[in-house]
Amino acid sequence: MKAKFDPITMAIGGDPLTLVTWSESYSVGIEQIDNQHKELVNLTNELYRACLVKDDTLDAVFKEVMSRMVEYVQFHFSTEVELLEMSSFPDLQNHKKQHEQLIFNILEAVREHKEGKKFVPNNFVRSLKDWIFGHIAIYDQAYASHLKHYLDTKR
Repeated sequence: MKAKFDPITMAIGGDPLTLVTWSESYSVGIEQIDNQHKELVNLTNELYRACLVKDDTLDAVFKEVMSRMVEYVQFHFSTEVELLEMSSFPDLQNHKKQHEQLIFNILEAVREHKEGKKFVPNNFVRSLKDWIFGHIAIYDQAYASHLKHYLDTKR
């Protein structure tokens, strides 16, 4: 399995096999959610590494990792929604729409790939990374204090 490396990443001393690194700035301060977000970081990097494969195994590896990513994203979103419903989060409907849009985009990309439409896995993974971590940085941070307060009152 051969990988291609981004010369810019190499020049700045970054790890060419890592697209995103967990940062405490992503933390919402709720261990269960933060652990799931860390797993999304791992899966995003695994999906990225699958895209770096240059030989004919790219398709099989990418499909397998993408399948795991879809399952985990759905699992994570259901956990978040359950907690937000229990805590009566006021912007729940908008948050759920954000989740639904990402799942739709992922499944649409998978469908197009299966149909043989032009699909660049590496570009898709970079877009996925931007969406997921933009969502964590903005939308998940928006519920953090609300949910922490709710969970603290349940202890």
